Amino acid sequence: MDDPYQNNINQQGETYPTYGEGGEYTYSYQTDYPPQEEEDAASDVTEGHDDDDQMYEGEYQGIPHPDEIKEARRAARREARMKARMAAEVEEETLPDQYESIMEDCGHGRFQWTLFTVLGLALMADGVECFVVSFALPSAEKDMCLSNADKGMLGLIVYVGLMIGAVLWGGLADKLGRRQCLLYALAINCIFSFLSCFAQSYGFFIFFRLCSGIGIGGSIPVVYTYYAEFLQMDKRGEHLSWLCLFWMLGGLYASFTAWGIIPHYGWGFSMGTEFQFHSWRVFVLVCFLPSVAALAGLVFMPESPRFLLETARHDEAWMILKQVHDTNWRAKGEPERVFQVSQIKMPQAQDDEFIEIQSETGTAFQRFMVRHMTLVKQVMKNLMSLAAPDLRLHGLFIAIVWFTMAFSYYGLGAWFPDQIKYLQFEEYESNVKIFHREKVERFHFNFTLQNQVHKEGEYIHDGFIDIEIRNVKFEESLFENCYFEDIRSTDTFFENCTLKNTVFYNTDLWEDSKFINCKLENTTFLHPKKGCHLNFQEENDILIYLVSFLGSLSVLPGNIIAGLLMDKIGRLKIIGGSMLGSAGCTFFLLLCFSQWAVVVFQCLFFAASAAAWNGIEVVTVELYPASKRATAFGVLNGTCKLAAIISTFTFGKVIGITKIIPIILSFSALVCGGLLAFKLPETREVILQ
Repeated sequence: MDDPYQNNINQQGETYPTYGEGGEYTYSYQTDYPPQEEEDAASDVTEGHDDDDQMYEGEYQGIPHPDEIKEARRAARREARMKARMAAEVEEETLPDQYESIMEDCGHGRFQWTLFTVLGLALMADGVECFVVSFALPSAEKDMCLSNADKGMLGLIVYVGLMIGAVLWGGLADKLGRRQCLLYALAINCIFSFLSCFAQSYGFFIFFRLCSGIGIGGSIPVVYTYYAEFLQMDKRGEHLSWLCLFWMLGGLYASFTAWGIIPHYGWGFSMGTEFQFHSWRVFVLVCFLPSVAALAGLVFMPESPRFLLETARHDEAWMILKQVHDTNWRAKGEPERVFQVSQIKMPQAQDDEFIEIQSETGTAFQRFMVRHMTLVKQVMKNLMSLAAPDLRLHGLFIAIVWFTMAFSYYGLGAWFPDQIKYLQFEEYESNVKIFHREKVERFHFNFTLQNQVHKEGEYIHDGFIDIEIRNVKFEESLFENCYFEDIRSTDTFFENCTLKNTVFYNTDLWEDSKFINCKLENTTFLHPKKGCHLNFQEENDILIYLVSFLGSLSVLPGNIIAGLLMDKIGRLKIIGGSMLGSAGCTFFLLLCFSQWAVVVFQCLFFAASAAAWNGIEVVTVELYPASKRATAFGVLNGTCKLAAIISTFTFGKVIGITKIIPIILSFSALVCGGLLAFKLPETREVILQ
């Protein structure tokens, strides 16, 4: 007869681990008595005696009652089930610990520095993307004759693309893989950045820049998630902070190339009147080179082994970890060191696998739709899981910190150049020359007309040939028998004027846009110029490039301080102290009344806020588990871009009206975000979950 203590099937059909030595989960329950024969036990039950009145006959022989035996069995099973659950929990909890031990054994060396360079180029491409349109816009608006509404939309479309890309690629990276999604994102950015260089119409240009932004928008969430999973705990804060330096290099690269390329009008070419390729397009073309370099380098990089373990691809993860180990120790002069990990613990639950559709099932389109709809459902499920009770509160806090930091940083980042331009314009307007009731006959204008207002003048038999007219306004004036040829104009208008027997030949003075409430009598427009005149001396002022260059360079001290102190004083002190410090710099902007004062405080603001960005990104990586890390980072980075859209739009509306609103809003946001940052959990000594 089988031993009843080895029975592992209960009445409901559940299967439990055995209690003997052969089971996976052992239990050392032993009785002090021999097994009771089933015949004896059955006879006691069927004799019909009253158990309460009559004493059990085996009691004097030391034989337990059958009810006691059953109760002992139940207790043993309950304890075995508890041990099984505890063993499963220990199995799950030890995976992060074991992975951390493996990364410590692999060391930090050549492999991490190679990956650091490749991913840094991807971050650099993101930094460039934020500056491309703002530098090209002054020329592009003239080349495409954009209205103020079009200019505003073009300035915001970059952030819209970055916001969509951050959420999209962050969510996909937790299901398809960090490396694969980053490859797709960079490829999309390269393709559409290249196409935007040649787009002649505003519609195509804005569409290509939107798609380019969607591509590169995935770089920040995926890059930080990807790189963090190759770092051990004591290196993570420092080296993720050094990675932020590449975003600064992106701003420097964009500023320097714009300064060196855009003012050189002769670097472009044209094919008739339909295709124009001016120097600002050369600048846009050069700006997608960091993305190309990152894409080429990423081809030779492996997938994150932490992601592979989460998706039950044990063998691939082991091979990559061995590659990291061997690469680092070979570079350190220890090629004989052996990778000793033979087994890696796996997560218990793997319920998010893709549905594999056989090639014989349905049509190719049906298989495509099933696979991709499954992927969409998994991404949405992962997105919704960020609202779980254990993540909800901290997620809300860090989202507010992201939003307040981005609202101030991007808003003031766009406000500084616009404020400088406004101060320049005010100074320029203060020197305007006004001519009232002048009368000029048979005169040949062969010199530049600039910053002038002509009221109630008379111009008879005059010639305006091969000149530039900049910021000139003719009001209630008479032009009779005049001749305009090869005119290049900027912000020049004729208002309430009368033009008689006048010819415009090869000019950019258009009848429908430059003449406001004018009376045209026998006036002809011959061979009007296609497009608008590019005035590089005005629209591309060197000071604007210098401001952006200095602003990008000023974050270097903040990045260095964050890198050195991130693992020493903690993430929260870095974030809170940096945000409160930048709030102080913002408040003193109220005292700025000159261009160079604005430049100085811009540099101080960027320097003070750089460390906060480093801390926010490090905490975001460390706060979430591996299965949700990229998704959470993507959502938070998308929140950041939403704040950028709101602040740039808001601050742009008050340029020239008041500077109090941008300063007060930025100051309040930074103080609130800085104080709230101290409520976040400190992740300095936390293993990546």
